[in-house]
Amino acid sequence: MLSKRSLLAGLVILALGAVAVAPATAQPYPAKPVKLIVPFPPGGPVDVAARLLGQHLPRTLGATVIVENRAGAAGALGSKAVASAEPDGYTLLCGNISSLVVLPAVTGNRDYDPAKVFAPVAKVSQNYEVLVVHPGFPARSVAELVALAKANPGKLNFGSAGLGNATHLAAELFKLRTGTDIVHIPYKGAAEAVTGVLGGQVQMFFGDIAGVLPLMNDGALRALAVSSETRNPLAPDVPTMIESGVPDYVVLTYIGVVAPAATPSAIVDKLNAAINASLAAPEVAAAFAKLGAEVRPAPPQDFAAFLAAETRKWTEVAKAANIKIE
Repeated sequence: MLSKRSLLAGLVILALGAVAVAPATAQPYPAKPVKLIVPFPPGGPVDVAARLLGQHLPRTLGATVIVENRAGAAGALGSKAVASAEPDGYTLLCGNISSLVVLPAVTGNRDYDPAKVFAPVAKVSQNYEVLVVHPGFPARSVAELVALAKANPGKLNFGSAGLGNATHLAAELFKLRTGTDIVHIPYKGAAEAVTGVLGGQVQMFFGDIAGVLPLMNDGALRALAVSSETRNPLAPDVPTMIESGVPDYVVLTYIGVVAPAATPSAIVDKLNAAINASLAAPEVAAAFAKLGAEVRPAPPQDFAAFLAAETRKWTEVAKAANIKIE
């Protein structure tokens, strides 16, 4: 039988062994490459933003960042993949207003509820939309457009990048704020909707300023108003919606990074600090500025509050406009 002294010695050895093994098995984060999922095809705004961030993030995070496109179902496919991933900080989603807020709002969280399945990490960038029309369109201001629409209810139309898309809801918010009846014509993407305006199939489109700015500068499209609170430096001569008499009309388009829910707060904080440090780098900020986007580094709590407010806003718009995708 073991003596008390021998038993005590054995326990001490076991304890020391456990202490010695712990640091070897608990590797500090990050210990392997981080995957950044883009739920849209290559070449789009979210993909471009993710790759800009992915090029610089290894310097601030200390790990390789792999950008992977998982397009499908208007962003739901890639979003659901991240929602079901291990909450270890190695699989992240680079989403936008549509995948993080609008799509769930118009589907009643059919595929996923962002508030429950994601942990907000950081807002990457934000931008604004511009109401554009064909140069030959008779209304040369928002006031003239509203007057024309009220005189011809149901006769004007607008194009969108798809049913329930952010460009669709931006127009529905405009209709709600102005009391106008303008018909929705959904397209399969923003490029097709712009082509519809250029060809005269639809009268107007609410598009991301970076996407429509070249056509505005060439005179192929005429901008009536921008959706920001103040005038945009890229189009300083274009008034805001509020200036144009549309009350409480501010529409942001944005891109942000989220992690699976239950990701440890220490990892979320580390990712947030690394992303913010990359966004603060002059070359990164300049690259986003060329895209017409602003970077505003902030803590994850701010991003979470922002997404919650956006979700309330667009859920109310979808309900008021009776937009529900089954």
